[in-house]
Amino acid sequence: MRYQNTFTVITGASQGLGKALAGVCARQGRNLILISLPGEHIHLTAKELMRQHAVEVICLETDLTLEENISEMVSSIKKYNINILINNAGIGGTKKFMDADLAYINGILQLNMKSLVILTHQLLPILKKQKQSYILNISSLAAFSPMPYKTVYPATKAFVYSFSRGLNAELKESNIHVAVAHPGGMPTNGDTTKRINTHSKFIRFSILSAETTAAICMEKLLQGENIIIPGKMNRFSSILQKFMPVDLQLRIFSTKLQRELQQ
Repeated sequence: MRYQNTFTVITGASQGLGKALAGVCARQGRNLILISLPGEHIHLTAKELMRQHAVEVICLETDLTLEENISEMVSSIKKYNINILINNAGIGGTKKFMDADLAYINGILQLNMKSLVILTHQLLPILKKQKQSYILNISSLAAFSPMPYKTVYPATKAFVYSFSRGLNAELKESNIHVAVAHPGGMPTNGDTTKRINTHSKFIRFSILSAETTAAICMEKLLQGENIIIPGKMNRFSSILQKFMPVDLQLRIFSTKLQRELQQ
C-alpha cells in the first residue's frame, strides 16, 4: 500500500529504535520526515530507504533539547500532510544525581518530556485534518519503577506514559489515536550491548532487537492498542513490577546500577 500524500514524522530517527521504525514505515510505503541530531548521517539512511522502497523521505537535523529549534522545525514541516507522529527521541544514563550537572539533567527533561509535548501540541491541528491519524510515544519499561542512579530518566518515562494515556482519552472521539510503547533493553550499540550482557539470564532472554520492537510497535499502533509492551518476557516483567514492593525493586536496582557505575 502506498501513502502518496501523507507523511510519518519520526524523531530520533538516525539510529536504534527510531531508525528501525523508519524502516518498518518505509516498507509499508509511508513517506517519512526523519528528525535527528546534526552529524548523525540521517541523509544516508534517507537515501537508502528511498532507493529500497520508493518513498519520499525528508530529513531535518536539529537539537530538540533547545526549545527554539522545536519551533523552527515545526514551522518547516507544517506544510506537509502528517498522519503519524512518532515521538521516539530520548536520552538517559546512569549517574549519581548529586554528580550530575544541570546541563545533563536539563537535557533529559527537555528531550524526553518538553520536546515531546510541544511537538505533539503543535502538530495536532495537522493530524486532525487527516481521515485517520496516530501518535506513538516511546516510553520504556523503566516507567513502571523508580530507579536510583537513573532518577530523572524513569521519571520522564513515567510522564510520557501518563501524558499519552490522558491525551488518548481526551481524543477518544476524534480521528487521532494515541498509543504509548514501553520497550525493554535493545542492543542498539556497543555500550548498550555491554550493559545488557551484565544482566541476568532472565533479563537477557527478554531482549528484542530494535527491528523486532519496531515491527511490533507499528502493528499494535495501527490495530488501535493503547499500551504497547513488545515481547512476552517484557509484558511479564511489567506485571511483576506492579506486584513487587517498591522498596524491594529499589534495593534490586540499587545493587545492579551501583555495579554499572563502577564499570
